[in-house]
Amino acid sequence: MDSPEIRRLLARAPHASIEEILAHPRFPEARKLYLDRFLAVYDGDPFLVRLLIESGRFVVYHLAVILEAGHDPERPETWFTVGRLKQLLSQFGLGVSQRQIDHLVARLRSVGFLEVRPAERDRRLRILKPTERMLAHDRDWLAAHYAPLTVLCPQNDYGPIMRGDATMHILQRQASLEFAPLGHKLLMAVPDMMLFFDRAGGHMVLAALLHTALEKTDDPHVAISYADIGDRFGVSRTHVRRLLMTAEETGLVQLKTRGGHRVEILPRLWASYNRAIAGGMFFHDLIYGTVTGRTSARVA
Repeated sequence: MDSPEIRRLLARAPHASIEEILAHPRFPEARKLYLDRFLAVYDGDPFLVRLLIESGRFVVYHLAVILEAGHDPERPETWFTVGRLKQLLSQFGLGVSQRQIDHLVARLRSVGFLEVRPAERDRRLRILKPTERMLAHDRDWLAAHYAPLTVLCPQNDYGPIMRGDATMHILQRQASLEFAPLGHKLLMAVPDMMLFFDRAGGHMVLAALLHTALEKTDDPHVAISYADIGDRFGVSRTHVRRLLMTAEETGLVQLKTRGGHRVEILPRLWASYNRAIAGGMFFHDLIYGTVTGRTSARVA
């Protein structure tokens, strides 16, 4: 975070800091709203979870939307090609092989999230283009991530993002490419979260677990069914069980009763999750301030 490039990005616009967000008295309310909205984007749609919720798959989807927003037919260096996608992914060091990228692109095309067409100025090249279905999903995803900021910073107008305004969506995603190195650093800064993010549907299992815990504050243990949560997000009960067993070995949860279907969320997991979502709020607020030319910001 102390590199000259990151400091330059941080100077682009006033923004709420991670520490300010964590210390805000309404942070628990903002966290609950984020979980509500995030789960609403994917809940009941295991297809979307299987398609997108895992680090390599998510980054391909995320970059696809960003590259589309920055595409300029007059500037070939901005064209969204598979080659450019692979180049950017290699810079993030997420361990996604070129074969995996080809497979994910083919999968996104087969389910109607990506289209391919010849470049307008060089028809030998093939340009990838997100469909309206993918863009609509991304607008919902962004609204879920800006929702907690409406609690913490009500004086800032996040209305266009919350309403799914198409013009603001493009502007936000155009700015996101420049901020991608900062986003990657924030993601890597909380390694406990990568335990879940690197596994298919893992982020959803974690979100559902924490959401249930927040709704049952009188009991430190969360009762879950591995089969039910697997069906909910399109993964197997064995996958859920192994994920939580790994989380227990890492010191994030304790599994209670025979079969481990009662889960105690340990303080380390709450602390890591809080810092991760505070980092996301900080990141999105900074981009929004840059796009809107905001001249002042504070957490109310």
